[in-house]
Amino acid sequence: MTETAIPERAAPAATDLPPATALSGWGRHPIVKAPQLRSEDLPRITVGATLTRGLGRSYGDASLPLPGAPVACSTLADRFLEFDSKTGRLRCEAGLSLAELNRVLLPRGWFTPVTPGTQFVTLGGMFAADVHGKNHHESGCFGEHVRSIRLRTADGEVREVGEQDELFLASQGGMGLTGHLLELEVQLKKVASPWIWAETSPVPDLETMIDRLLEASRHWPYTVGWSDCLAPGARLGRGILIVGRWAEASEAPARLPAMKRSVAVPFDLPTWALSRWFVRSFNALYYRVRSATAGAGIVSPQPFYYPLDAVRHWNRVYGRRGFTQYQCVLPTERGAESCRKFFDILVRHGGTPYLVVVKDFGAESRGSISFPRPGLTIAMDLPMRGRQTQTIVDALNEHVVAEGGRIYLAKDALTRVEQFRAMDPRIEAWNELRRRYDPKGLLKSALSVRLLGDEA
Repeated sequence: MTETAIPERAAPAATDLPPATALSGWGRHPIVKAPQLRSEDLPRITVGATLTRGLGRSYGDASLPLPGAPVACSTLADRFLEFDSKTGRLRCEAGLSLAELNRVLLPRGWFTPVTPGTQFVTLGGMFAADVHGKNHHESGCFGEHVRSIRLRTADGEVREVGEQDELFLASQGGMGLTGHLLELEVQLKKVASPWIWAETSPVPDLETMIDRLLEASRHWPYTVGWSDCLAPGARLGRGILIVGRWAEASEAPARLPAMKRSVAVPFDLPTWALSRWFVRSFNALYYRVRSATAGAGIVSPQPFYYPLDAVRHWNRVYGRRGFTQYQCVLPTERGAESCRKFFDILVRHGGTPYLVVVKDFGAESRGSISFPRPGLTIAMDLPMRGRQTQTIVDALNEHVVAEGGRIYLAKDALTRVEQFRAMDPRIEAWNELRRRYDPKGLLKSALSVRLLGDEA
């Protein structure tokens, strides 16, 4: 690891701070009022910031400062710095968005080895959350493909950190709490064409879904299941299995995929759109339509990887009170029975999620507190309904603790500290390393105060 002296920069004076604005994650809960610093000069504005924030697409409070604390926004620091067209090695600023990377480099035959379910994220945020995708069983997390990072730690130093360094590993999945990420170097993936060969098929129940998902992971690089957890009786967990791979040049169209125009949810939907009868009806209709149109063929990467990006402001579906996305991983050895118990607990406590996402995880990430471990991961959106939603999350977390699983911090808003620590004993060693670079506890977030022991 090499360290460089800080350039002659000064933190923005308190009198220069912009007015506090309302900030939230994609779930729109919670909301924090704080000044947000924006500049192309990310090294300068991070000097006095308590956290760096990208496009704000984590769901809960991971990208939120404490009320009134300045947060640096990285989105103007979005430049390509170096790119080797022969090897696919990219050096960029942390605020570069995945959408921009795809726009520029996918037509040239390069793609990120791991992509989350939206392209409206920064590469810095992808590393901080150590995002995973439909190919975790084959390619692991995004951080596995990052070769070095440049970050400003809380002690003021700007450090160039390689992938074997303990600070790098603590930062991979460290939710931005080990330092302000300024730049990163990523190894991209060469693809044969900018198109996807995809296959979809209906699945009648949860046990069959899990069996077919695990089998598909042996043959396909990209796999995911959409499940209906509100289907009655033996049909619980029925859904659509989706698998895919990059199409070969010989089977793909010669033209580039067109970017489809997006539609927008124009306003917050009324509460009846979240009622059990409506969600159950929607899920049943979705299953019937997707079953009728199941098949195989060439598709654009946009609907395959980022289906919800076609709907702008889709988070408005959950109304003004917002929602939380809950994601956990249950160890593979616990089997389908553990997943069925999870669904039973969800339904028994009144959970009414639209279709649930189920994926197969491969090896545990090298990140010190990164989320994935071998097992089945389940993700769903839960509308914020005060105490009821908290009760659902508490009950699901009790099951996850008992099964030896863990939750994803980039999605969480409601987990209690005692449950989180029971899930993830790695947090003590990670906190100890973090404090070596931040003995005064200057870097913090709403999440770190809630779950990781930071002082408010």
